[in-house]
Amino acid sequence: MTRKILVAYDGSDLSKHAVDEAKKQVMDSRDGEIHIITVVSTTGPVTNAKMAESVGKELAERYETEVAAIKKELEKEDPITVKTKVIVGDAEGNPGERICEYAEENDVDIIVIGSRGLGGVKKLLLGSVSNNVVQKASKPVLVIK
Repeated sequence: MTRKILVAYDGSDLSKHAVDEAKKQVMDSRDGEIHIITVVSTTGPVTNAKMAESVGKELAERYETEVAAIKKELEKEDPITVKTKVIVGDAEGNPGERICEYAEENDVDIIVIGSRGLGGVKKLLLGSVSNNVVQKASKPVLVIK
């Protein structure tokens, strides 16, 4: 049976370590699929709706490029299959909730997430995404420190 591993990626060093851990687990199982998702949310100091939309779009494009490069690198390894998705959340949504929803919808076996550090968007997101995922996920969660 194919092992499905979801990596919550935000560009931080810890999320890059999460990708490495997912790769290791897939290579150990010899049959696996890595899902790398990024949730872009404009919650925070951006009050102008147009500006928030622009910031969200710019961040989404940056992350799409970044995760595409990771996918290309990982797929050089056999038997790794990689799926990527950038989710643009609304100002009301918590990125952790989006991660948990994706995990359920795609029936992943485990979620791998960095304990903290949200790269360039740290100030735009309120609260601890990893803590939210640990509290709300129905799937096992591996937190990388």
